[in-house]
Amino acid sequence: MIHVRDISKSYGSIRALHGVSFDIQPGEIVGLLGPNGAGKSTAIKIITGFLHPDDGMVEIDGQNVVTELHETQAKIGYLSENTPLYPELSVQAYLSMMADLRDIPSSEFISLLSDAVYGAGLQDYLTRSIASLSKGLRQRVGLAQAILHKPQFLILDEPTVGLDPTQIIEIRALIKSLSQGSTILFSSHILSEVEAICDRVIIIINGEVKADRSLRELSRSYDAILVLEKNVGEAEQALAALHGIERIQPMRSADDFPAYRIVSSADITPGIFAIARDKNWPLRELRRDTITLEAFFNQLATTA
Repeated sequence: MIHVRDISKSYGSIRALHGVSFDIQPGEIVGLLGPNGAGKSTAIKIITGFLHPDDGMVEIDGQNVVTELHETQAKIGYLSENTPLYPELSVQAYLSMMADLRDIPSSEFISLLSDAVYGAGLQDYLTRSIASLSKGLRQRVGLAQAILHKPQFLILDEPTVGLDPTQIIEIRALIKSLSQGSTILFSSHILSEVEAICDRVIIIINGEVKADRSLRELSRSYDAILVLEKNVGEAEQALAALHGIERIQPMRSADDFPAYRIVSSADITPGIFAIARDKNWPLRELRRDTITLEAFFNQLATTA
C-alpha cells in the first residue's frame, strides 16, 4: 500500500530526514514515533504530497506521490493535530462542504455521508454547530471528514491529544474499527495509545529510522530475570558459561534481593533453572523479561 524509499529533506542547513525507508501493508495500523524535531511531521507532509523530498520517492498503491499528486491525495484521509474546523457551521454543513471540496458526486453523497456520520458516531449531532461540541466530538467530526471519501490510507496525527480518558477510549475504539476499511498511519507522543492501537511501530530519531518492529515481536523478549534469596559468589561465572549469553547485568530486585538480567538472543530460562537446581542456589524468582514500548523508545532515544 505505502512504499517509502530513501526519502531525505533538509531546510537550509538543518537535515530533517535522511534516507528514510519503510513499507506499510494493507490493513495495518502503524505507529510513527519520535521525539520533538525528529522528522515525523516532515515525513507525513512528504507522504501526503504537501512537501517534495530532496531525494527518494513515495508510492501509494503503486502511484508516485510527486508525479501523480491528485490521484494519490484522493486515496488519503488526513486528520491533523489541530483539525481545521469551522465552528460556525453545523456538522452536516461542514461535512457537505468537505464533500464538495473532494468532488464527491451527488449520486454518492448521501451514502458516503451516512457511512462517515455513523462510523464516527455523529448521527445525533448533525444539526449542532461545531462550536457547541465537546473536544471529543470535534475530534469525531475531524475523523468523519477524513473518512468521508472512503480513503484507502488514513493518517492520524495526535488524534487523542487533549481528550479526557473517556473520550480517548471512544476515539481508540473508533480508530480500531476504521482499520477494517483503511490502512492507518498513527502518529502520537502518547506511547500507551500507540501500544493499545497499533500493530507495528516505526521510530524516527534525528531524521533516521532507528526501529521498525511489530509490537508483538517487541514484547517477546528473550532476556531473563533471575532473583536469588542471597548473594552467590560464582553466579555470574556459572551463568556466563551458558550458550547464547550476550551479557549479564547485576542488579537489585524491587524488594532489594540480589538479581541479574541475562541478555540473550534465545530463551535461556531452562538452562538457568538447570544451573540453579544443580548448584542448589537459593532461587526466589526466574522469569522472561518483558520490554514495554516506553522502555524500548527511551533506550533508543538515549543512545541516539
